[in-house]
Amino acid sequence: MARVSIAKPASIDDPEIEGILAWVTEMEGSVPNHFYVELNFPEFFKAKLGATKVLWEAGELSMEEIQHVGILVSKDNGCEYCTAAFCTILSYGLSTSDDYIAGLLAEGVLAVTSERLVALIDYALQVNRNAAGVADKQIARLREAGLTDKGIVQLTHLVSDFRAYNTLNLALQTDYDYRDFWRELAFQPPSQ
Repeated sequence: MARVSIAKPASIDDPEIEGILAWVTEMEGSVPNHFYVELNFPEFFKAKLGATKVLWEAGELSMEEIQHVGILVSKDNGCEYCTAAFCTILSYGLSTSDDYIAGLLAEGVLAVTSERLVALIDYALQVNRNAAGVADKQIARLREAGLTDKGIVQLTHLVSDFRAYNTLNLALQTDYDYRDFWRELAFQPPSQ
């Protein structure tokens, strides 16, 4: 059970919050518990989700690339909730097959065939695990993959953004409300 209330208001009269929830519904099919947890601090909800929307829509990475990074960073951080959220967006919002996503969850970056996407994920996981350990050759690889300074900054902020959501959902134990399928695939113990 979540450590704070799942604040589901009967009605919302703030157009900015309504717009964010409409955007979420478009990508996920409904408004998950995480967003209701965030509504306990509505002022920050608007700023944080507004910033996330900018990161997802105004940079150089495609929505598909962003969700790959979100899935693997969240899995790396042990956040079942966020891993499932980004799987849902990739599946529901972006019409990616469940079989592909299952392979991504099982094999990680090894399931990815795009050299650009591999470079993005490798960098994101490095930043997530040890940002100070980023090497110049990793930045050069991102440039070779087509990113400019804007895209590199976007990707770095994405890792931070995903990590922040992971932290919130892990610390506050947000009630899981996604398909169990994603959680089982991402966090099942290895077969004996």
